[in-house]
Parts: sequence; C-alpha cells; structure tokens
Amino acid sequence: MKKMTRLAIAFLLAAVVCVLPAAGQDHRGSQPDWRTRVQQMLPLLGHRNWILIVDSAYPLQTSPGVVTIDTGANDLDVLKEVLNAVDHSIHVRPIVYMDAELPFVTERDAAGVDEFRRQLATVLGNRPVKSLPHEQLLQKVDEVGKTFNILILKTNLTIPYTSVFLQLDCKYWSADDEARMRAAMKAASAHKQK
Repeated sequence: MKKMTRLAIAFLLAAVVCVLPAAGQDHRGSQPDWRTRVQQMLPLLGHRNWILIVDSAYPLQTSPGVVTIDTGANDLDVLKEVLNAVDHSIHVRPIVYMDAELPFVTERDAAGVDEFRRQLATVLGNRPVKSLPHEQLLQKVDEVGKTFNILILKTNLTIPYTSVFLQLDCKYWSADDEARMRAAMKAASAHKQK
C-alpha cells in the first residue's frame, strides 16, 4: 500500500510539474508579443537584415531566415513603433522601400487608400523612399532571407500594396565612408605593387 501511495504521489508531482509552465502562458502561447520581439531582435539585427511591416494578405515566406509575426495591430501604429526603435538604436538606420503600385491604387478600388497615403507620408516624414514593383521586393526579400534574417510584422490592414520594407543599414558607417576606405585600400595595394 505504501508503495502504491508513493507511486501515486510521484505521479501527481510529475503532473503538477508538467502543468505549471503552461499556467504562466497567456492565450497566445509562449510567444512574446510583437513589441517585445522587436525589442529582443533589434540589437541582434544589423546591416543587410530587413524588417517588414506588411498588410494582412502578405504571403508567409519559407526562406530559412524569415520570421513572421501576426501583430493583430494597425499598420501605421506598428510602423511608428518600429521606426522609433530603429531611430533610437545605436547601430542601424532604415532604408525605406515601398511598392511601386501604391500610387496607382484608387480609392474606388480600395476604400481608405487615400487616407492611408496621407497618414503614411506623415509617419515617414522626410525619409527618402525607394519604390520597386511588389514582385521585385518579394524576390529581394526571398533572396536575402536565404542568408540573413528578416522580421516580418503582419498587420490587420486590408489595403493592397501598403507594405513598408525596411532594409537595415549601418548607422555609424555610411556608403561614402566605405567608398573612401576601399579607395585607400586600392591605392595602398597599387603602391605596394610598384
């Protein structure tokens, strides 16, 4: 009888241990919310990584470096928070890409697109924006995702061609700095060969 009681107690303790970690999880499981994920990942991301803020129909990509999170949030709110986080980082700055199709989407075909464009212009401010056709941006992301990490934040927006693609670049080392250094290396190499 004592052996059965000990066995039952051991079984109950094992069951409690298995259940306790699950009790601390919220309804979304063990995944932290998107804001926490951005804060956790941003220090790890660097130049050549991307962060995408996308509409709800953006496809789930299969490249190994692509992480997709459903934010359930408003597109422009997510964009503001991500830009703020990147702006306050010490190491990266965003290069902004948008779908070339967005200026051609009409209010008749996608209600709310005019207001979205107005609000987007306010959020982006004076940042330069590069435009590429949507398919080219998807291909670029797919290719980059084979080697570098990409964080995709899906929103609840239902207006087409509204995704914002942020290619991260080094904040403290510009393309001009790189060009000067490469020119100096080339000159030093040429001088050694003489």
